Amino acid sequence: MPSADTPDNPPNAKLVESKQKWAEEGRLLTGVAAPRADRLPPGQREVKNWPVLDLGIQPEIALDQWELTIDGLVAHPTTWGWAQFKSQPPFTDVSDIHCVTAWSRYDNHWEGVSARHILETVKPLPEAKHIVFHSYDGYTTNVALSVFDDADVLLAHSWEGKPITTEHGGPVRVIIPKFYFWKSAKWVNRIEFVAEDRPGFWEERGYHNEGDPWTEQRYS
Repeated sequence: MPSADTPDNPPNAKLVESKQKWAEEGRLLTGVAAPRADRLPPGQREVKNWPVLDLGIQPEIALDQWELTIDGLVAHPTTWGWAQFKSQPPFTDVSDIHCVTAWSRYDNHWEGVSARHILETVKPLPEAKHIVFHSYDGYTTNVALSVFDDADVLLAHSWEGKPITTEHGGPVRVIIPKFYFWKSAKWVNRIEFVAEDRPGFWEERGYHNEGDPWTEQRYS
């Protein structure tokens, strides 16, 4: 699949090194867990803006060039172009988002395609237990299939009634509200169903394999 992660356009090494150092030092950890009934997870602060975080790469993908492949351990491997993606049943949701860098933003309005529609379309095989998201900037991240199979998970093309901008992962990004936002891959171009768990970019660099904000699963 196309990727912007090439020798001519690599991730920002200093940025990656600094975030990896956060994991080594346990930065931002409070050591406190909280029930999900508490809207703000421990160690977080509410913000009204939407901060921009990436690997120093913001790939520009023309809509007529954009593709999403859904494959691996599925009965019906699928590739959608933009028109096919937009023709899927529309799904809207309102959710909070929580970044591992300690900010949270409430009441985000999303529009896109639900994870459950994707699962119904491709029909994961019984041995599929995990998912790896792949992005146009070379980024990867992993979740359990059970995490993806949730009522508020979607592939979003719009935020607050407008197309998601490039800096925030447009034209399409993953939204998994119940987990730290590094699991919600930007610029997604492939959803791979696998049997064995496969840690992604930040998980290989000291970040927690799951990422539950309420139990402060920031780092491994």
